[in-house]
Amino acid sequence: MSVSANRLELLQIADAVAREKSIDRMIVIEAMQDAIARAARARYGAETEVKAEIDPKTGEMRLWRLLEIVENVEDVSRQISLKDAREQAPEAEFGEYISQPLPPIEFGRIAAQSAKQVIVQKVRDAERERMYAEYIDRIGEIVNGTVKRVEYGNVIVDLGRGEAIVRRDELIPREQFKYGDRIRALIYDVRREQRGPQIFLSRTHPQFMAKLFMQEVPEIYDGIITIRSIARDPGSRAKIAVSSSDSSIDPVGACVGMRGSRVQAVVGELQGEKIDIIPWTDDIGSLVVSALQPAEVIKVVLDEQAERIEVVVPDEQLSLAIGRRGQNVRLGSQLIGWDIDILTEQEESERRQAEFVERSELFTQALNVDETVAQLLASEGFSTVEELAYVDPGEIAAIEGFDEDTAAEIQSRAVEYLEAVEKAFDEERIELGVSDDLYQIEGLNAAMLVAIGKDGVKTIEDFAGYAADDLLGWVERKDGETKKFEGVLSEFPVSRVEASQMIMQARLLAGWITPDELEQEAEAEETSETDTPLSAGSASQAPADEADRAAGDQ
Repeated sequence: MSVSANRLELLQIADAVAREKSIDRMIVIEAMQDAIARAARARYGAETEVKAEIDPKTGEMRLWRLLEIVENVEDVSRQISLKDAREQAPEAEFGEYISQPLPPIEFGRIAAQSAKQVIVQKVRDAERERMYAEYIDRIGEIVNGTVKRVEYGNVIVDLGRGEAIVRRDELIPREQFKYGDRIRALIYDVRREQRGPQIFLSRTHPQFMAKLFMQEVPEIYDGIITIRSIARDPGSRAKIAVSSSDSSIDPVGACVGMRGSRVQAVVGELQGEKIDIIPWTDDIGSLVVSALQPAEVIKVVLDEQAERIEVVVPDEQLSLAIGRRGQNVRLGSQLIGWDIDILTEQEESERRQAEFVERSELFTQALNVDETVAQLLASEGFSTVEELAYVDPGEIAAIEGFDEDTAAEIQSRAVEYLEAVEKAFDEERIELGVSDDLYQIEGLNAAMLVAIGKDGVKTIEDFAGYAADDLLGWVERKDGETKKFEGVLSEFPVSRVEASQMIMQARLLAGWITPDELEQEAEAEETSETDTPLSAGSASQAPADEADRAAGDQ
């Protein structure tokens, strides 16, 4: 069969557009079919349902009118009776459609313009979808492009098959780009927006540094060395923690390279950003010592519940440990994901003395003992009346100058004091209207019930709606700044695991979950306690636990 010039030209146009826009040829042909159908409706009437078809092999074009088979014909341009339909198709039934061929039409100027707009829009939509599908799977990759233009500090990058943008805050400070410059950046987000898919690039993202090291260090690419965490102050300084699965390979040395060649290649790409590479360890205490280098650390005290580390340094090294504008300690905190408080030896000594005086005064008033006895108890490490009340009596009797009778008397007074405090709190709880039923939740005492009562929680159902963060607070870290939000029970010695257990008990008592579901939650909690490495750039608090997520489902 011979193909006419017009038909051949139609297919050639479809092929050319498909190649130019990097989209499927059939998408272009379908766009042409839609455009021709729209033009035909303008010719035969907008109410007519027209279908157009272009043969993808020959380019032959056909037009049909679609008619719905109905019992009572009300619109002859869209409907047909069953009797008439069966003259064309004997097996036709009500509700089906029958097609009638239409003669080809000549496109006028307006119809051709309309068809062109339809094709352009369809092709543009297909091109946008192709670009989104291509780049959504490339998030986290480094791409190379050419600067197309700079608008208000934002850099528009030509990637060859699409455009991307590097926003001003994703550029390394003080670096300048102009038209035609080559640029490397990380794809960190791809979004569908009104004007089409937007590809966002970053040169400040911690993962950008991680990918650069992967390109320069074969051991990272092969998975022998793992980047456990990265903290960056873009353009100034960065800290990166690495570990090796092969004990014969030094992870720090491999990343530095012969005479620093590997790390210098990364530094050069990052406009001279200084990079401290430290070995990763699961011992947080040892990790913070390395993270605060070059400062010398004398003492490290961990508060695992609050994820806070107290570091003591020599007086003359305080400024070195903190760094210019707090940079060193800020990056160290981001690297390990914990807050770091730095004290000098003198400040620690003064604080210990203040705590000693405070505890001594507490024991003097609570136990009605003289200052000497109170100071002896404080010097032995007792910090609360609860410790004295419930510790083994032998530990108190072992203090120099004390005996068993003295120990028994001190514990008796401690118990009396705690009972009086508990009674006072319980009276306040009753005034707040907090239900007695909440005592069924293991771990809650009167003082805690007063705290939750002030928060508006009065019943077990109310308490069941809590999440662990509501009780203990949470920490948000952004751009090196840490903001802590207090919880209802932040001042009480309650761990996150204990808070979750209290919440699950309340949900069980409230009938929100069954005992089997509670057991499954407990097993899931045990499984989730296994140690997991920090990802590159990890500096935020771990996601809410299963109990917190369950609260959102209620």
